[in-house]
Amino acid sequence: MAQHNDLGKLGEQAAVKYLLTNQYEIIETNWRFKKAEIDIIACKNNILCCVEVKTRTSTIIANPEDSVSAKKRKLLFEAINQYISINNLDNEIRFDIITVILELNTLKINHIENAFYHF
Repeated sequence: MAQHNDLGKLGEQAAVKYLLTNQYEIIETNWRFKKAEIDIIACKNNILCCVEVKTRTSTIIANPEDSVSAKKRKLLFEAINQYISINNLDNEIRFDIITVILELNTLKINHIENAFYHF
């Protein structure tokens, strides 16, 4: 597996652990619909959270959350709508980003709730 894939998996595992520690229920990981993949679908207080995880080794060039493009947001909207439809859910939906920075063998996690909205 390529090094960036290993880093991405490490970040997703750290994000899952973070969410569990903060009383979220993990519903799905790496859920796919067409070209979209939702890294984590979690639930807390009856709010369904669609979580995009961005992992980097540095923030020198840009903040990881800035890499969630309009195209990616559109794919996430379509995927979560399909997930809700398939599972006949009626939860409030929230789109979060969790950034994981690996610097000097230390993970720094930032959870951005309500990172973006469906327009």
